[in-house]
Amino acid sequence: MMDHRFCRRASGFTLVELLVVLAILGLLAGLVGPRVLSQLGGAKSKTAAVQIKDLEQGAELFKLDVGRFPTNDEGLEALVTRPGSASGWKGPYLKKAELPKDPWGNPYQYESPGKRADIEIYTFGADNAQGGEDENADIGNWQ
Repeated sequence: MMDHRFCRRASGFTLVELLVVLAILGLLAGLVGPRVLSQLGGAKSKTAAVQIKDLEQGAELFKLDVGRFPTNDEGLEALVTRPGSASGWKGPYLKKAELPKDPWGNPYQYESPGKRADIEIYTFGADNAQGGEDENADIGNWQ
């Protein structure tokens, strides 16, 4: 009869093996993580630009029906809710019947007339302050 104490097979991982795997995962995260995060930031800017184009198209449709762009007082809200002074309004003029916020959770800015165009629709970027660079840069329909 064999003694089962001596025939046991080792099961599981050793501490050294676990540390090696964790070190490799840490290196991969250090190399890949910054690239993924930088792409995420660029995606927010691109999303804002697309939403601004949609809002601008909605404002153009509003102008076709009402004969003018929404006033500063009416703002972009006029694209989803009929303003009292807008005869001929056939909205809502956006795909979703609600006004979107920018990718950073702030409302889009609107000016009519704008300094650079008939209307200006823009966001201040991640910092929600005028100016800035990269993710903090202003994004608008004049670009």
